[in-house]
Amino acid sequence: MARSSAPGAEKFVPDGADLEQLRQAAAICQGCDLYRAATQTVFGTGDPDARVVLLGEQPGDQEDRQGRPFVGPAGRVLDRALAEAGIDREVTYVTNAVKHFKFERVEGGKRRIHQSPNRTEIVACRPWLVAELDFLEPEVLVCLGATAGKAVFGHSFKVTAQRGVPMTNTELNDPGGLVVVATIHPSAVLRSRDRDEMYAGLVSDLRVAADALA
Repeated sequence: MARSSAPGAEKFVPDGADLEQLRQAAAICQGCDLYRAATQTVFGTGDPDARVVLLGEQPGDQEDRQGRPFVGPAGRVLDRALAEAGIDREVTYVTNAVKHFKFERVEGGKRRIHQSPNRTEIVACRPWLVAELDFLEPEVLVCLGATAGKAVFGHSFKVTAQRGVPMTNTELNDPGGLVVVATIHPSAVLRSRDRDEMYAGLVSDLRVAADALA
């Protein structure tokens, strides 16, 4: 059933699994150390016939608690931007490059502060993304943020340099001509001093993805 000789998550990924089987297997993944502190694995959700996959970076605090991707403030920004770009989130599949929440606690408090996954953690978790894409066979993959882009294109990826352009040359070994469009993570809008400009850029990039479906 599982591939036992490879590093990272690979040995936890069952061959030929559907999304529910992948979700159940991911729940016990120990492919990297992030599972130790996280509340739970946050696997992808959405339409199994989705033409578009939205790939985030990793779960945030609310996602870690609820077990679903993009349910916090960044998710609300994403919902609004998708609607403006002409993409119905109800017929997409939403997941993250890294399935466990990486964080540090503020000294003396309970607040958990997001930390970006490192290269080892991104590579360790990539087999889950590959398995999701193998099952879904989407036409378009939208990378939301630098970590998502690095999971797809490698560690040299720069979202500021490669956003908003349809690309096909990935490290996912996809033979089907998957179109990939990168953009900022919706949380960048919330952190920006000029939210309107940042949000407009996000919508513009998502429209490129929408056009790729036409």
